[in-house]
Amino acid sequence: MSGIPQFLLEVSIVVVAVVSLLTNLSVLLCFTQSSELRAHVPGIFVLNLSFSNVLLTLINMPATFLGVATGAKPFGDSFCQAVSFAETFLTTNAMLSMAALSMDRWVAVVFPLSYSSKMRYRDALLIVAYSWLQALTFSLTQLLMDWGGYSHTYASCTVHLDAGERSQFAAYATFTALFHCSSFALCLLVLCFAYLKVLRVARSHCKRIDVITVQTLLLLVDIHPSVKERCLAEQKKRRQRATKKICIFIGSFILCFSPYVITRLLELVPSVHIPRYWGIAAKCLSYGKTSSDPFVYCLLRHQYRKVLVSIISRFMRKDHYALSIHSTSSTLDTTDDNCITRVT
Repeated sequence: MSGIPQFLLEVSIVVVAVVSLLTNLSVLLCFTQSSELRAHVPGIFVLNLSFSNVLLTLINMPATFLGVATGAKPFGDSFCQAVSFAETFLTTNAMLSMAALSMDRWVAVVFPLSYSSKMRYRDALLIVAYSWLQALTFSLTQLLMDWGGYSHTYASCTVHLDAGERSQFAAYATFTALFHCSSFALCLLVLCFAYLKVLRVARSHCKRIDVITVQTLLLLVDIHPSVKERCLAEQKKRRQRATKKICIFIGSFILCFSPYVITRLLELVPSVHIPRYWGIAAKCLSYGKTSSDPFVYCLLRHQYRKVLVSIISRFMRKDHYALSIHSTSSTLDTTDDNCITRVT
């Protein structure tokens, strides 16, 4: 593979890595600067997700970029096994963090009065501990079985069975199927269950609000028709807003991960050959989830935007203050020089 397709894949990896690093670090910066965000229980899941995305960006994306650029294993076997271990652990941990965030939203919306007792800091830490335990189980199994290495199909260090180890194919296939069922399939099932429940509750709330609004509009006989139209239009936007958010949560997960997961399962069939450009493209698409997560879960929300704006405004004020001091000192130095010149 060479020419324009390889160049586009290299550029896509660089762009995804830069965006992922900047956005996830912005989320972590918001947490360091806001006690309000740290006080919320979902913040634990967001921190776990952001740390996983940052490490995946710093460890795995550069290795994949070198694999695409050189067409060969970027470093030695030990390094490749470590990178493969990190990919399995971080990807599993990130998926389970998304599932935990969806369950948190379900509890908050469906059981609002008992949320504080159902979802406490201790419960959130236990969920994160389970996420780490499951991720470590699969990554350590992969390491002990020596199934981590460089895959030419994906141009990266990942879960891989060498051609000389075909005697372990049955065990490797079982491991791969269990891995994707307990990470991708399980998380997708949790996301669909939780967010569809949230959507049902949101629609029922919207219906009650719509009934009250329509009754109020009927009582206000003298109200202007344009005001009625605006009220009805706002009702329609409110109904569509919840549906769009749910589609973004579930759709981004399916769009980014399903091509790669399906490809990894199809390669277990001996008669199926995966083209290299497709394998790398599916890998890059899965990396794209790390750059979309901060927007999906954090940066588009009002609380995070408010913290980011305050951080930027403080930085700009400090920069402006430093610039004004420098300008004042330069003016004073110039004045002193002029005085010295006149005296002499």
